Amino acid sequence: MEPPDARTTARPASRLLWLALLLAAHPGAQAKVHVSVPPLVEVMRGDLVTLDCAPLENPDHFVLEWFLTDRSGTRHRLASAEQQGSELQGTVHDSRGRSPQYELDPQGRLVLPKAQVGDERDYVCVVRAGAAGTTEATAKLRVFATPETTEVIPNRGTLSVMEESAQEIATCNSRNGNPVPQITWYRNGQLLDVPMEVNPEGYMTTRTVREASGLQSLTSTLYLRLRKADREASFHCAAHYSLPAGRQGRLDSSAFHLTLHYPTEHVQFWVGSPSTTEGWVREGDSVQLLCQGDGSPSPEYTFFRLQDKQEEVLTITLEGNLTLVGVNRSQSGTYGCRVEDYDAAEDVQLAQTLELHVAYLDPLELSAGEELSVLLNSSHTAVNCSTRGLPAPTLRWTKDSVPLGDGPTLSLSSVTFDSTGTYVCEASMPMVPFLSRTRSFKLLVQGSPELRAEEIEPKAEGGWTEGDEARLTCSARGYPEPELTWSQLGGSPAEPAPGGQGWVSSSLTLKVTSALGREGVSCEASNPHGRVSHVFHFGAVAPQTAQAGVAVMAVAVSVGLLLLVVAAFYCMRRKGRPGCCRRREKGSPPPGEPELSHSGSQRPEQKGLLMGGSSGGARGGSGGFGDETSGEADVMEKERGERGLTEATQPAEGEREMLGSSP
Repeated sequence: MEPPDARTTARPASRLLWLALLLAAHPGAQAKVHVSVPPLVEVMRGDLVTLDCAPLENPDHFVLEWFLTDRSGTRHRLASAEQQGSELQGTVHDSRGRSPQYELDPQGRLVLPKAQVGDERDYVCVVRAGAAGTTEATAKLRVFATPETTEVIPNRGTLSVMEESAQEIATCNSRNGNPVPQITWYRNGQLLDVPMEVNPEGYMTTRTVREASGLQSLTSTLYLRLRKADREASFHCAAHYSLPAGRQGRLDSSAFHLTLHYPTEHVQFWVGSPSTTEGWVREGDSVQLLCQGDGSPSPEYTFFRLQDKQEEVLTITLEGNLTLVGVNRSQSGTYGCRVEDYDAAEDVQLAQTLELHVAYLDPLELSAGEELSVLLNSSHTAVNCSTRGLPAPTLRWTKDSVPLGDGPTLSLSSVTFDSTGTYVCEASMPMVPFLSRTRSFKLLVQGSPELRAEEIEPKAEGGWTEGDEARLTCSARGYPEPELTWSQLGGSPAEPAPGGQGWVSSSLTLKVTSALGREGVSCEASNPHGRVSHVFHFGAVAPQTAQAGVAVMAVAVSVGLLLLVVAAFYCMRRKGRPGCCRRREKGSPPPGEPELSHSGSQRPEQKGLLMGGSSGGARGGSGGFGDETSGEADVMEKERGERGLTEATQPAEGEREMLGSSP
């Protein structure tokens, strides 16, 4: 007897045996061939598609066939290939009207040039390998197409926010895509989650159209119940489409705004530029009154002025502004604006008013004229400044842009020449910028001149020297304007001095001399009220060193020339006297020639000496006597020369008279 476990194990074994017998009886039970076909092929429209089908076992002989399965499930043979030797001989049997036609490459792969949306089918590859059996595999082809630019068509009408149901907002189109895209709506960049079912708050509808090309177009229409907040909202739509490998694409439309009709809830009324925070405007300015309601479309505006609680209509306009050209003080008062909106709620305040204040300032008046003349050292002088204006103006006095004080009265005490100048009274309004007026007068101070001299120092440390150049300057002021004069000629005309304050100045350029050193140079300022002067002193003036030497030399040369003239004259007077001009005998003629005297005759002693000398020489040239004589003659000649020199130094009486009378 078998154990229970053995019986239980035998039952599954008998079942496997019967399954093996059934498979052996089936014709294809001996199949050993397998093919490799991609189950899903995704391409973009227009791409080249290649469907691969290859036996994995490489049988000796096989036939490969490609079939297309239509939407009803019917197969249509497209191409086939049979192995002959080492090559496949392929044939395309039916392209089913496709252009371009199907192709079969040498490896038995089905080629679809330029993929089309109509190519989206199941393609079956069947391999028949004879005794090795028959096998098949299916490739599913998907063709993707990017849709055209997303187009939105907004509602261009005026949509009322008072409608209690959803209104058509816009229509969005996404054309010629595959597969069909999806459309979403956005407000201010935020996704609108609206249902497809109709409801009062909002919904959307869609419609898909398959084009003749096989591509698909989608149209979506948005409906919303609008609020006043949507008056500035930005709307747009976007088309979302699929791409191969699970990728997604998006195409956004352009943004658009809606034109809404909603009633006025608030009204604003204010004074435009120019105006101050207190509402003041300047007299003479052009002023804008601006009125604005928050309703749409813009309603009519009625501007009016209240006079004794009665409305005086000024204008009715759609722009919401009123311009008052060149306002004057009489136009101050209460102005109003009313929005003519008949859709507004009853509790809305459609009229607003404001107070217009026109500021004015009359010309200033001074108690003094354009010029005010006072005496020097006057004890008290007052000038009043007055005006009228609204709001009350502030008065301020200035002189040369230096503030003197606030208030209508200017008080001057202890008037000096420094008080001379232009005084300005300025009226201004702190609450009204740029509204101000000024009035000025000139103060003239009469009095004796005030003199100011510019002392100069000598060029050299020791003091002034003759011939030095000095420039002297005197300045004076007073009223009437003083006249400046100099004790020397050459002074320049009086001109305004640098620094102003009524000073005039004159200058004098001269050469320093000893006389100026003793006397000095004075300048004087005078007017009808008096005169005042100043003396410039130079002190001791030294002579120039170079000029003194030249004078001494000139005197020496003159004296020398005079002595030469006297000596020559004396010689001419003493020509015939012994010893006169004796020194010239050293240059006497050669021996043997007679020497002539100045008078034309020889003296006895000279003649004798000459004769003795010549006889002595004729006597045989015995030199002893001759030498003595010569020596005696030399002695005598020396004595006569000394007497002549003494007489030359003591001229005759006539000559002395002559010398005495000579200059």
